Amino acid sequence: MNFALSEEQEQLRHQAREILSRECPTSRVRKLMESETAFDPDLARVFAEAGWLGVLVPEELGGAGLSLLDAVVLLGEMGRAVVPGPFLASSVAATLALRHAGSRAQQKVWLPRIAKGEAVATLALVEGPEPRFDGVGVRARARPRADGFRLDGTKLFVDAANSADLVLAAFRVGAPPREAKPAHSGGFGGVALFAVERSAPGLAIEALVSLDETRRSCEVRFSNVRVGREAVLPRSAAALARVLDGGAIAVAAECLGGAERALELAVEYVRAREQFGRPVGSFQAVQHLAAEAVAAIEPARALLWHAGWAFESRPREAPLAAAMAKVACAEVFRAVSRTAIEMFGGIGFTFENDMHLYFKRALANGTAFGDASFHRERVAQLAGF
Repeated sequence: MNFALSEEQEQLRHQAREILSRECPTSRVRKLMESETAFDPDLARVFAEAGWLGVLVPEELGGAGLSLLDAVVLLGEMGRAVVPGPFLASSVAATLALRHAGSRAQQKVWLPRIAKGEAVATLALVEGPEPRFDGVGVRARARPRADGFRLDGTKLFVDAANSADLVLAAFRVGAPPREAKPAHSGGFGGVALFAVERSAPGLAIEALVSLDETRRSCEVRFSNVRVGREAVLPRSAAALARVLDGGAIAVAAECLGGAERALELAVEYVRAREQFGRPVGSFQAVQHLAAEAVAAIEPARALLWHAGWAFESRPREAPLAAAMAKVACAEVFRAVSRTAIEMFGGIGFTFENDMHLYFKRALANGTAFGDASFHRERVAQLAGF
């Protein structure tokens, strides 16, 4: 059995690294951090021309028609570059939701626009006061009307909502379940996704203070928002758990790429930096830090690639693989980015040093699409414990 990436995937990785090194240096990332939306139309145009915005969009709808494993390769490179903006929200999470839950008409309207960079979409699921990533956490209500539905409720931590043209929001259309069921066991019964355009009356979006300033996390309020029946994504309940698995794998890919790049930058620094007449990297304690980081990254890579492959090739294995990959890669990213800061020494804690970009992304990604506690519980239940 061949566990390596295919020739086409290696080409995609090299192409992505070359384009991102040229078009998305950290100087551009820092500039976008200061903007209102962290969204750059010119950068989105570059991604669209490369075919990345439609990486998961079927070819007949104007996309590249690639697999999630292909997207994992691309997302790893984006994690290395700490790419700002709504790529993960729009071209992964929302695209998967439209593909797996949307009607043919909804797909024809939105997926070609996402692939061309003409529209940005996002997925709104999480609510408060205790954020959950299963159906039990969905309390916002969709009340039937003669001509459609009335939507009321608030969604928190919605990625890139203030630059989105379309919000795919989860609402409860049936009674809440009596018991808390994990997402993999059908916990989204009675929940439906609604496609709500940014211009809908009663929809309010407010940016939240974000730890990771390369992205904008938002609060989205629905107050008597009226939509027609055509706004419902018809296969929502069956598809939501799968969409969250895909999102978790995508975040894991970003985490692994970020961890690799953070370690590379730290190793470059300790090789060049001298102390007591010697390169800092020649000290055994520093070498141990680097070796431990490498030893943590490699097993996480195997979990990630298996999860990306299983998502489409072994759907029954995908929930377990996704949960394991998300936990492993997120924790590795947090640990390695912290180690990299230590290897830089005092300068590693300064705003001028790029390490804080990676460390903050690591902390933010740790909770995206389910935190470690959520996914460990999934692993335990899927394993039969």
